[in-house]
Amino acid sequence: MRSKNPLTLQFLMEKRLSRRRLLEAGGSAAALGAVSACMVANEPAAIPGFQPIRGSNSDSVVVPDNYSYHVVVRWGDAIFPGAESLDPETVSAGVLLNPGAADKQARQFGDNCDGMGVFQRGADRLLLCVNHEFPSPALIFPGWAEAARARQLREYVSARPEAVRVMQAGLGLSVIEVERRGEWRLVQDSPYNRRVTADTPVAFSGPASEHPYLNAGVPGKASGFGTLGNCAAGTTPWGTYLTAEENIQDFFGNGDAAAMSPDVLASHARFGYRRRNSAYWWETADARFDLGQNPYEPFQFGWIVELDPLEPERAPIKRTALGRFRHEGATSTLADDSRVVVYMGDDQAFEYFYKFVSRRALNVESPAANADLLDDGTLFVARLHEDGSGEWVPLVWSDSGPLSPDSGFRSQAEVLINCRAAADILQATPLDRPEDVAIDPVSKRVYLSCTQNPLRGVEASGTGRQRQIDTGINAANPRAGNRYGHILEFAEADGDAAALQFQWEPLVIAGQPTVENLRASVTLPMPSDAVYFGGIDDVSLLSPFANPDNLTFDDRGNLWIVTDGPQPTGVNNGCFVCPTSGPWRGAVKQFMSGPVGAEICGCEITPDQRTLFLTVQHPGSGGSANSPISRWPDGERSAPRSSMLAIEPIQAGVKIGDV
Repeated sequence: MRSKNPLTLQFLMEKRLSRRRLLEAGGSAAALGAVSACMVANEPAAIPGFQPIRGSNSDSVVVPDNYSYHVVVRWGDAIFPGAESLDPETVSAGVLLNPGAADKQARQFGDNCDGMGVFQRGADRLLLCVNHEFPSPALIFPGWAEAARARQLREYVSARPEAVRVMQAGLGLSVIEVERRGEWRLVQDSPYNRRVTADTPVAFSGPASEHPYLNAGVPGKASGFGTLGNCAAGTTPWGTYLTAEENIQDFFGNGDAAAMSPDVLASHARFGYRRRNSAYWWETADARFDLGQNPYEPFQFGWIVELDPLEPERAPIKRTALGRFRHEGATSTLADDSRVVVYMGDDQAFEYFYKFVSRRALNVESPAANADLLDDGTLFVARLHEDGSGEWVPLVWSDSGPLSPDSGFRSQAEVLINCRAAADILQATPLDRPEDVAIDPVSKRVYLSCTQNPLRGVEASGTGRQRQIDTGINAANPRAGNRYGHILEFAEADGDAAALQFQWEPLVIAGQPTVENLRASVTLPMPSDAVYFGGIDDVSLLSPFANPDNLTFDDRGNLWIVTDGPQPTGVNNGCFVCPTSGPWRGAVKQFMSGPVGAEICGCEITPDQRTLFLTVQHPGSGGSANSPISRWPDGERSAPRSSMLAIEPIQAGVKIGDV
């Protein structure tokens, strides 16, 4: 539903200032705490000094003149001594369909690299944890694309079961050690190198870990295999890696044949499982992914998974206290009292923004005492109001509250398993594909990327997933037919990550910044082509971009953004950066452009601020193994390969982005 009155940033700021004066005067709302001063006045961030590049359509990586890049590791590179690397020139001949190809893939760097975590091992050594989100069978198996067009994939996969095993071995995550030897290079004989695949044993912990849904329908402690759909990621203050399971519904098929109770059926429907074939036809070769035979198996996925990179023999742990939904990432920080806070987006149109707050504080003296910090705490979902205020609403079960047997929840475990349904009842704010989160180390403000939502303001209400919601434009989702996405900025009350109230506003509403569509304020209703870049009204200062995805910050308070989706001028996806405070707030500059068909992911900066790591996912998307549209990064007759890049200033001693 559209707002009856124009809503501008100036109006929001006046409301916030009035609220702040009330708080400072000791009014009835004093318990809310003062708004973070960073929302009202900020010390200017150091504006990045590089000359922005122009968007590119070339099948290459483009960086500013004062920078160089190199590929650190590619899909198919062996990460263990004695393992065999993939020859990319043999892909089109069907080498990945040969017997034993899956065993080789399980000892190689995985496919479609996405989010990552960086762990310092010494001055010139790092451990990198890297997600592998989904397979791209059309790019790696000759004949797949042609069989899809002929609607013969069932027959194709049934005759080539090794294809399913290869896809399963290429997913999950890789842990690799790298060493700076002039450039960052893989340490192949590192004892920490590791692959986690769709078949790796995993453990479960937290309130839902003994629910029957996670144990094939019977009570008992759950255990299982694998992690799937791993998208963005995070790290913890005690040195572990958090990987986020996102689009796990795509891996399961044959839902129409499943004998399910009404509760199980409703849970699967709200998550969006496929009634017929899966996206990759795994059910034809592996009964585990056949809902007709294993209707409870999907409940093992959709969680945040914790992994200790220093303990390669320890099973990854799925932390059920953080809820089950299409997790984009898990960005952690510490509250003022040292409790751990984890922010998470649910990456689908009209879904929600969450945070988890641990019950206990971080134990600095005894790292082992932090091993189960993520098992005990409260999960919250965000409710954003039109005046720029908001609150975190707890997803807590009770006998008589909104999440109770009367609303279909019999325990806290069921609230966590069915987070989306619980958030619906709590009237959380549906957002335009809430994805990754980054926290400004200077101001403590929190930034959430909302990638896009073309249905915003198009349908009157409802999304067809057993709920009725308002899908119209509003202050948090201000543009109808949102093809290009936006970034929201949050200031927790008193700057405390554990606060129950916050203030929010748009930082950037992405798109093509022309004189005609650039706005110096956000006014509702907002035209579908209108854009907003932190209030800047000089087009010459801005780089067009769209579909923001992963985010990170440098130590000067500049926000780094990578993109996933069509760009306003039709160029390839890339990496962008902008200050979030001071006179250059919102001045987005393009730093990198990727190859044809690729999504740019990862986006992590080393502790010394010298290296930006990016992952290049699915280069050549839109082509096929038989008819490739990209040969990046190896060229000539090679298949395109997802890879991880390191980008650095050519000049020694300079931080990333400063020249």
